[in-house]
Amino acid sequence: MAQPERNERQRLRPAPLLFEPSEATADPEHFFDLESMDDPKELLTRATELTLAFRAATDRAVEFQAVAAAQLADPRRFDRLTPADIAERAEWTEDYAKKMIEFGRSLLNDPRP
Repeated sequence: MAQPERNERQRLRPAPLLFEPSEATADPEHFFDLESMDDPKELLTRATELTLAFRAATDRAVEFQAVAAAQLADPRRFDRLTPADIAERAEWTEDYAKKMIEFGRSLLNDPRP
């Protein structure tokens, strides 16, 4: 029964994000070649893969933001920033910056495998 479990993991893995050529990104109608797909099943599959990939990338980027915020707010740094300074740099509210600093500290203290 290991095969169905393996297929499930493969199916849930986000699609790789590929960089688009610069001339393609200049066209606002062009988005990862989705506009050229005629089969709605194929379009739904690829669009879903991209959605999952973007979500995974967003989650990972937020974790890096939190770690950076925690490092910048570290009281051991002579050049540490206040939550207000971090909020201004990241275009956050000060309350959100405080939460991100706390989240970043938790990630630094208990990194995931």
